[in-house]
Amino acid sequence: MPLSAEQVAQYRRDGYVCPVPVMPAAEALGLRKQLEAYEATQGGQLQAVQRSRAFLLFKWLDDLIRDPRVLDPVEQLIGPDILCWSTIFWIKDAGSKSFVSWHQDNTYWGLSSRNVVTAWFAISSASVEAGCMNVLPGSHLGSALEHEDTYHEHNMLTRGQAIKAIDESRSVSMPLEAGEMSIHNYCLAHGSGPNLSGDRRIGVSMHFMPPQTRQVVGSWDCAALVRGEDRYRNFVPTPVPAKDFDPVAVAFHAQAAKAMRDVLYAGAEKKLQRL
Repeated sequence: MPLSAEQVAQYRRDGYVCPVPVMPAAEALGLRKQLEAYEATQGGQLQAVQRSRAFLLFKWLDDLIRDPRVLDPVEQLIGPDILCWSTIFWIKDAGSKSFVSWHQDNTYWGLSSRNVVTAWFAISSASVEAGCMNVLPGSHLGSALEHEDTYHEHNMLTRGQAIKAIDESRSVSMPLEAGEMSIHNYCLAHGSGPNLSGDRRIGVSMHFMPPQTRQVVGSWDCAALVRGEDRYRNFVPTPVPAKDFDPVAVAFHAQAAKAMRDVLYAGAEKKLQRL
């Protein structure tokens, strides 16, 4: 469903729009079952390296980053030519202490454009109680806020990166039902609390950018062309998996995941293998 003129205006002004319907809850449940069926084969959860760029591992996730129901609203915000830089699973088990500190992604991703969007898709319900995302409206418009690396035990971010000072009284919660997504500019300050609910909070963030974007921190990077044309060739094209754990895509994923780790840890004093 396309965004309304009011939603587009809200995104430009506030840096986010929520909720955006993508699919029926029953369809999202089908994706959850596929994910959890795989998790069950390896002890009930994803390995750390499998959280990042998993569209190279799971065919259903590669399908999702190309789904018109996801891309049509994204196109309204960044144009008809779209690259998917990455996907990241954000899974908080019931009662988990895991949280995401307040941060701005543009300070760590090494991408040259401010016109990068994150579509955060709820595979299961992401209520306030379950630790949904919170955002600081309008924070995408100014200069980057000062961050520090905390390496907190329960922080889901690679470096525990956190904004040093933020007025949380201005924050807005973005609860989602399964099958809905939110969209926010990656310069927007955002974070989320622990899951105090009785069910897992399962989401996946999909990060889209116009092809003229460049990687200015890492020496090598890749992206999937999901709509339109790439006339700039600033990123190595990712293979399209023919099935889950397609050998060609799995081999590429190893390099792609390492490249993303290198970017996220650029400038860090410590390098913890948490992603």
